[in-house]
Amino acid sequence: MANGFGSLYIGASGLQNSQNALNTTSNNLANVNTKGYVRQQVLQVDRNYTTFNTTASISQQQSGLGMKIGDVVHARDIFLDKSYRNASGRQAFYAATYEAVDEVYTFYQELQGQAFQTTLEDFWKAFQEWAKTPDDSVRQNLVIQKANLFVSRSNAVYTGLSDYQSTINTQISDDIDRINELGNTIFKLNLEIQKVESGNVETAMTLRDERDNALDELASYVDISYKENSDGIVKVSVEGVEFVDEARCYEMGKNRDEITGFVTPYWTHLSDIENGDYDNVFSFTTPISSDLNNDLGELKALILARGDRKATYKDIVGLTSDEYNRSTADSIATGMSVMLQAQAQLDQLVHGMITAINDTLCPNTTLGELTGNTASLTGTDENGNTVTITSGMKVLDTKNCSTGSDKQIPPQELFTRLGTERYTKVSVQETDANGNTVTNDYYVYNEESETDTSKQYTLASVSVNDKLVEQESLLPHLSQNGKVNYDLAQKVAALWKGEYLTLDPDDTNKVTFIDYYNNMVGAFGTIGSVYESTAKSLSGTVTAVDNQRSQVMGVSSDEELTKMIKFQNAYNASSRFINVVNEMIESMITQLGS
Repeated sequence: MANGFGSLYIGASGLQNSQNALNTTSNNLANVNTKGYVRQQVLQVDRNYTTFNTTASISQQQSGLGMKIGDVVHARDIFLDKSYRNASGRQAFYAATYEAVDEVYTFYQELQGQAFQTTLEDFWKAFQEWAKTPDDSVRQNLVIQKANLFVSRSNAVYTGLSDYQSTINTQISDDIDRINELGNTIFKLNLEIQKVESGNVETAMTLRDERDNALDELASYVDISYKENSDGIVKVSVEGVEFVDEARCYEMGKNRDEITGFVTPYWTHLSDIENGDYDNVFSFTTPISSDLNNDLGELKALILARGDRKATYKDIVGLTSDEYNRSTADSIATGMSVMLQAQAQLDQLVHGMITAINDTLCPNTTLGELTGNTASLTGTDENGNTVTITSGMKVLDTKNCSTGSDKQIPPQELFTRLGTERYTKVSVQETDANGNTVTNDYYVYNEESETDTSKQYTLASVSVNDKLVEQESLLPHLSQNGKVNYDLAQKVAALWKGEYLTLDPDDTNKVTFIDYYNNMVGAFGTIGSVYESTAKSLSGTVTAVDNQRSQVMGVSSDEELTKMIKFQNAYNASSRFINVVNEMIESMITQLGS
């Protein structure tokens, strides 16, 4: 009789477990399209057995107590998770870089519906026309107009690049905010999961799904590593620095440059802000490559693409290949940054053209060559300051220079700098061949400053000479004897055929201005194609790995419906089992009563 009633408990356990399995299957079906949901699998096991005879000759005689839910498995593959997050981070890096390159390519190719190359060619044609009749005011005016158009179009492209830097900067700021938000979310979920699972009774599956989704998204922004402790806490590191632990989320700060407004992420807990010592999240002193596994995360790609300043020709001219391509602790290398490279190459083109034209219209020589190897001269400038001119200093070649219609020396340069005149006039007391004291004027060339952009022929400070805009005939075109200088005009027109510039320190092949522009655009087109194909290839890898993950953790409606039928049949079988046992017990009781 006892075993009969015990059988009812066995049947009841079957009903209970089948019902729980049906609930789990229903939950899976309800979340078949829920992003990040991980399917749950029920594992059923036997309850303990009761031994009631230990003297049997073959084996112990035992009575089963039914079944129970051994575990509800949270189906994930940690290796596929790590593979997915690594591929996702790398894909995000190259996708962000390609977007920046594509934007630069667009700026170079088209500007307000006009190809920038057309501006260069029109400028050249204006000088070709001027070379035919240098004293023709119409053609002089055409040169001034095309020079103005060249500067304005160049400035528009450079401004567009600078504005896009600001757009990237906004993305960087938003990414930092989102990274901090994800870190805090993971920290809070850690605590919630620990509370739920502390009794070893329940698995916090929904909370774990949320945490894994946060880790997936975080991996697309930065390079992460993580490890789950035995108590359910996931510790996360970003770029090798602890980001989330048991105690807190160590948020990134934003160090905003006062001049550019550019934001640089730094570790608040490792920095001494009061003393201006910032521990930056990223260090770019090593090359970025897949071999070093440091080409991960959108945030790093955006910071590299934007750069840390607005570049000029000074970021190319005079640098070695190593200096151009290798960052220091304080500065991102021009060759590593999309925007810095674009700005520097464009400014080098403008600087090369401007200085070549100015140096032809207003030729320089050295004091030694002008005076016959004079070691030095001392005189006074227009402000009464004493100035010493040494043998190697650049001065106007007053013997060979041409003039405008005013026949004044120094002649007018076509392009001027915002912060300085081309020459400083120095008056020197000298003795002539007859022993008389005379005052001779020398025009010392004001060299371009290494640090002050207002004294450089750069897009930030260059413009067409206002005096020429007001009176185009001041454009140098007359020899000092008053005749039209056709040779000078031909020299200026021939500048476009000269090979003066290399694209960057990695390139040793000097080319013409037009070829330089074509090479510049072509290089970005090639780089963009490489990044695009890499991003697309990695996107395919991400999709493939995600599909593999879905096979493990994704919900298949067909599979779940099959399980539902199985558990429904098991429920029905348990119900019938209880009915049979109930009838047997009722029969036994009836017979005993009679």
